[in-house]
Amino acid sequence: MSNAPLMPKATAVWLVDNTALTFDQVADFTKMHPLEVRAIADGDAAQGIKGMDPISTGQLTREEIEKAERDPNYRLRLQESKVVLPPQPKRKGPRYTPVSRRHERPSAILWLVRNHPELKDASIMRLVGTTKTTIASVRDRTHWNAQTLTPMDPVTLGLCSQIELDFEVQRAAKEKPLDANYSGATLLPASETTRKDEYEPAGRDEDDLNVDAVFAKLKTIGGKKHEDDEE
Repeated sequence: MSNAPLMPKATAVWLVDNTALTFDQVADFTKMHPLEVRAIADGDAAQGIKGMDPISTGQLTREEIEKAERDPNYRLRLQESKVVLPPQPKRKGPRYTPVSRRHERPSAILWLVRNHPELKDASIMRLVGTTKTTIASVRDRTHWNAQTLTPMDPVTLGLCSQIELDFEVQRAAKEKPLDANYSGATLLPASETTRKDEYEPAGRDEDDLNVDAVFAKLKTIGGKKHEDDEE
């Protein structure tokens, strides 16, 4: 079996001292290396360790040991425990935050409120391990340390993992209803882009320059200047 007995080294000490099992059999049962079991038998290892009887603890039976002593190729089988432990219910509560990290939670809450306003208080509580009162005080700037709070990423602070943050953000995005008035940026219809009046040149104003008139005026000015020189 893949499960090792309780206190493998102490069990190996007892089996080496009180049975005729081979080193390989003891090593296979205790999940140790055969050379380590040999060192225990030679007194080079596990000095000062008191042997533990696997029979008294219900991990082996006397018949199982005798059967293995008669056949060196037989491997001991760990007995199933007769004590059935009830399954531990999953605790539903705020995330535990180490004492050394608790003073950083308001900064993480401020970061989440600013960068992910779609997150609900329940999501922030799961990520940071705080209370609704603290979240409300940070959100309303009524926290006792609100003037010195600096937004800090909770992932960088070690309060949650990036996977957990992404999961909460995606769930909040799915729960947030879409704005019915906004349908996204779209192209203009063909009827608008192919209207003729959009491309017809606008009528010229009276102040627009006429090239022929400009040249004619320049000739007139030049003729008058020549006449003045002759006089």
